[in-house]
Amino acid sequence: MLKKRILSIVLALTMLMVPGAYAAQPAKDDMRGVWVASVHNIDFPSEQGMTADQLKAEADTELDNIAAMGLNTVFLQVRPSADALYPSELFPWSRYVSGTAGQAPDGSFDVLGYWVTAAHERGLQLHAWINPYRITIDGEDEWNAIPDSSPAKQHPEWVVKYNDNYYFNPGIPAVQQLVVDGAAEIVKNYDVDGIHLDDYFYPGQKFDDDDSYAKYGNGMNRADWRRENVNKMVQAVRDDIKNYDSSIAFGISPTSVWANKTSNALGSDTKAYESYNAIYADSRKWALENWVDYIAPQVYTEIGNSAADYKTVVDWWSDTLKDSKTKLYIGLADYKCSGVSSTSPWYNGKAIKDSMEYNRSVSKVEGEIHFRYKFLLANNVNSVIKTAYANSYSAPAIDTVTKVQLTTQAPTTVATTTEATTEATTKAVTTQTTTQTTTKVVETQTESTTFNINSIVNKSRVKILVYVDGKKVEFDQEPIVINGRTMVPMRAIFEAFGATVSWNNSTQQVIAIKDATELSFIIGEKTMLVNRTNLLNIDVAPVIRNERTLVPLRVISDALGYNVVWNDPNRVVSITTI
Repeated sequence: MLKKRILSIVLALTMLMVPGAYAAQPAKDDMRGVWVASVHNIDFPSEQGMTADQLKAEADTELDNIAAMGLNTVFLQVRPSADALYPSELFPWSRYVSGTAGQAPDGSFDVLGYWVTAAHERGLQLHAWINPYRITIDGEDEWNAIPDSSPAKQHPEWVVKYNDNYYFNPGIPAVQQLVVDGAAEIVKNYDVDGIHLDDYFYPGQKFDDDDSYAKYGNGMNRADWRRENVNKMVQAVRDDIKNYDSSIAFGISPTSVWANKTSNALGSDTKAYESYNAIYADSRKWALENWVDYIAPQVYTEIGNSAADYKTVVDWWSDTLKDSKTKLYIGLADYKCSGVSSTSPWYNGKAIKDSMEYNRSVSKVEGEIHFRYKFLLANNVNSVIKTAYANSYSAPAIDTVTKVQLTTQAPTTVATTTEATTEATTKAVTTQTTTQTTTKVVETQTESTTFNINSIVNKSRVKILVYVDGKKVEFDQEPIVINGRTMVPMRAIFEAFGATVSWNNSTQQVIAIKDATELSFIIGEKTMLVNRTNLLNIDVAPVIRNERTLVPLRVISDALGYNVVWNDPNRVVSITTI
């Protein structure tokens, strides 16, 4: 899952060591994100039934615009309901692409696959945004059009109707597992940088879950039980992602107010909708328990708002998480700048500008996510964002994972789009495309500097190199890190060691023999059998990735008596067998 980034380490080091450059603003460039919504075709795709070429062209235009605005992360809505913008074994194709639920788009075009590749080519991160429980948004007509292959139709016992729409019941363990499996399907098949959940959990307090509560409630207060159901899902999704690839980010964007102080002494001094009580989302707990890598509360109010003042909400999150490892990003309501009078605090993007400036003064805030793409191209919001990111920081956009400055030249012209809509409505969109040549800078390194490269590079995103007796080992599947262990393709590494290797497909067993030592693994099991008698426990089990079996490198090397040296700054493993 390692990314091939267009980076310049030398440039980054130079900027860090120049007074007044990036070093003066540590950790402030982490997140410059934007939500790209697919529901009701409000961002992408702009209409249903487009050809594959049209879908590609529209994606390219949107990504060019995003890069031109100085943003660095895209949150693409790939599961707006119980559907998918990619070929899935769990969920039917989304109607928002082909026009018919369950029907593949032109040429079975893989929306997510294309966006991941195209985003990375532009130096942008791509997080897959999913809605965990929503099945319909348009009531009975949408429900009737859902194909029989949908898990909602296959398991009606998992489904609850609420206010004319349908939802999976979070209190059923099988539903919790479905959410986990849905996220796992994405991370195992796509080179995404993160999995992102939005703010839809229980749809409301009158949710009809009497049967599941009677079966699984175990004597708990119903409200606490509901919150625990969501907690279990969040933990399970996080654990599954991290067990697969610890470098993939997991985050959630809850509503802004966890709880008001009037209902909970730990809450904020606000009078607003509470996620803790209204939809049973204990977002504070997720962040404090480090179940998420980042939390992005949707603070969709302005400074001075009487119910939920922007500064009050942001300060509460910052103070609450001051000792937490969880990163704090702020979701901004760029959509509110559309169609307002000149007396509105949102007019001409002023509230966005004020919010971004305030974020710079709050140490815990490490960036923003803008809602949503179309609204960044109108109402002066585009100018506000470009100016803020150009002036508030003295460095260009930062790769959100590697923390290295991206030297890919972004498009300088933004395609014009006219849009005035919310997530629940669809309007016509007029887009004028632009063409821009991108200048690529190859990755370079230097041994002459003594600056610690680890301070700017997240090591999980730098390619791992393996040398055996001074000779580089070539892999057709890049090594990955799982729970701190380097995993490498078994056949390539055993051949580099001069060992013979065999694979038993029926038992999923690997057997390698080198001189007088025989090693045996079984996929998914955390044990290694040495010479058929000595069973050793290992902390990471062999796995299969892209049809290649990956095994823990150090465990093998130690068992064979080889010397292993790990060069942490450069991500190089050197193994001596002689």
